[in-house]
Amino acid sequence: MGYMEEFKSWLEDDYFDQETKQELLAIRNDEKEIEDRFYKELEFGTGGLRGVIGAGTNRMNVYTVRKASQGLANFIIKQGAQNKGVAIAYDSRRMSPEFADVAGLCLAANGIKAYVFESLRPTPELSFALRTLGCTAGIVVTASHNPPEYNGYKVYWEDGAQVTAPKDKEIIEEVKAIKDFRLCKTMDKEAAIAAGLYQVIGEEIDDKYIAELKKQIIHPEIIKEVANDIKIVYTPLCGTGNKPVQRVLKELGFNNVYVVPEQENPDPNFTTLDYPNPEDPKAFTYALRLAKEKDADIVLATDPDADRLGVYAKDTKTGEYVSFTGNMSGMLIAEYILREKTKTGTMPVNPALVTTIVTTNMTFPITKAYNVKLIEVLTGFKFIGEQIKLFEQTGSNNYVFGLEESYGCLAGTHARDKDAIVAVMCLCEVASYCKKEGKTLWDMMLEIYEKYGYFKETQYTITLKGIDGAKQIDEIMNKLRQNPPKAFGELKVLKFRDYQNDIILDMETGEKTPTGLPKSNVLYFELPGDFWCCARPSGTEPKIKFYMGVKGSSIEDANAKVAKLTEDLKALL
Repeated sequence: MGYMEEFKSWLEDDYFDQETKQELLAIRNDEKEIEDRFYKELEFGTGGLRGVIGAGTNRMNVYTVRKASQGLANFIIKQGAQNKGVAIAYDSRRMSPEFADVAGLCLAANGIKAYVFESLRPTPELSFALRTLGCTAGIVVTASHNPPEYNGYKVYWEDGAQVTAPKDKEIIEEVKAIKDFRLCKTMDKEAAIAAGLYQVIGEEIDDKYIAELKKQIIHPEIIKEVANDIKIVYTPLCGTGNKPVQRVLKELGFNNVYVVPEQENPDPNFTTLDYPNPEDPKAFTYALRLAKEKDADIVLATDPDADRLGVYAKDTKTGEYVSFTGNMSGMLIAEYILREKTKTGTMPVNPALVTTIVTTNMTFPITKAYNVKLIEVLTGFKFIGEQIKLFEQTGSNNYVFGLEESYGCLAGTHARDKDAIVAVMCLCEVASYCKKEGKTLWDMMLEIYEKYGYFKETQYTITLKGIDGAKQIDEIMNKLRQNPPKAFGELKVLKFRDYQNDIILDMETGEKTPTGLPKSNVLYFELPGDFWCCARPSGTEPKIKFYMGVKGSSIEDANAKVAKLTEDLKALL
């Protein structure tokens, strides 16, 4: 069926409600908009759904969410796991509570119990909840840091991590197999509650979650010592982090926590933000204003579903606030945990730090310094979560810390996804340690650079929307795959990794070895002197991302080198 026929069927079919039809009638003379909404089905990818909210097959709406839930239900039933239930959480976005209910009532109609949070909760708490409740799966309704017009739907499995191979592909097949929306079941909410198939969860899970977080603190005595002196400014960016962050910091004894009032409460329109992303400096406008007013030591921001953390800290020499990338804040926490666990004799046997292939190469010297095994996985925190599961199954290693470049990390194994609540808590402990020593987080960062090298990373992103954009992204990847560049400017390519074809090619000898990681549409170029570049199409947005890293002799030198590598990449493209 073509997009125009699909559009007409939604207008004529009595299955679709009047509100949906009114929305579609408003665009009946806009063929380009009709095409965009109906030229394809909103793809249920390896992480779930993500898209613009609205009517149509290529949009997030109650029908596409119900279809995704029916596909998941069919998979759970085939696994014989329908008796375990599914936990569901949601964020502050438009339609998030409604989509959570649609998913829960679809599962209930399939005989699968839904445990639905009473109100918005952070994504990492969902990961914790489903394991605590012994569920077979979990769903989070969130579009993370995307603009306000978006929403999304992420699926987790019983280990608490987002689904990985082969289950992710099998769930996708179940969703694709549903060709008629009428095959998607639902039931009345009151009937579902009466049948014991829909249960509201809340405070009891919150209490257990916060208790687990606090176990990650290494030096509570240092926090108590500086609790009245250290000043923290925090913004939840109108999302889910506000209550858990305020609670855990208060319970640890921090007395000077200032929350940005304009961004404290949930706001689905993100009125005070261009883009609710802690990677975006503009997201810190209000927080930095408050920080200067209060003379804060650190400034923290969590994204709307509170799995990623952005950081600023004061530079005592200039009095200005300096921004930290996800790699920098991750390395601060990692160095502190590894150093203090080693010092206090609390480091477990066979310790491991897990990171992704596009995260800073500083992980190599840091793990070597503390005799901790470093494991690299594909991009996506679900692969870090998968390693925790493997450690538990095999006893091979003990997880100490995990991080990825995109502002996400995890201390502890209470969750199997990145957790900005525990990251806030850990970073506030590191800041307390610095305060006691008469230093700032920025001073400590400079010490780490001096010790391990001035590592610097950046991204170059090309956005190509629509049908033509997807083709162009494929063409760029195919060109790089079939004719890998021999050099980036003056830097020779030493090794070329093609994760799709499971090949590491030595560019000098021609020798081929396997990557040892699952197949993925990712290309990686190893360059001399700890330089590297990696190409990867985004799984959730119409973008191709190029990640790059260098090592310099100073901040200025590293900045110059990463700028030069970016220009060399652009020249190649």
